Amino acid sequence: MSKTIFILNGPNLNLLGKRQPEIYGADTLADVETRCRALAESLGFAVEFFQSNHEGVIIDTIHRAREEAAAIVINPGAFTHTSVAILDALNAYDGLVFECHISNVHKREPFRHHSFVSARADGVMAGFGTEGYELCVRRACSLLSKA
Repeated sequence: MSKTIFILNGPNLNLLGKRQPEIYGADTLADVETRCRALAESLGFAVEFFQSNHEGVIIDTIHRAREEAAAIVINPGAFTHTSVAILDALNAYDGLVFECHISNVHKREPFRHHSFVSARADGVMAGFGTEGYELCVRRACSLLSKA
């Protein structure tokens, strides 16, 4: 079994720390990556970290995960609410899937309350800031260590 966790980030997350810090905080995506990588390594796992503003690139990365990753942590950004294609790709993946959102999407605009990804996710984290990524990584490592 692979000991790699893919962490996928969707559109506009490259602007983390700069875009709407009152909602998303001051941490950058590089900060998140550094913390997730350190946590995973301390638990005996590796992390592959990705960000794309393009739906097809995210889907291609999910397809790669079929052969290379034991788990996926995904923050699909706005694709959460729109992408059946990402859901279909995740449904073709046999490993663990954790959906992660920095803000509590259920306290925001009504269109953000629906997630296509949640239909496949083994767990959903929302509203814990960027620390939610680490919580997802910790849970994935815990479950994979028991497998």
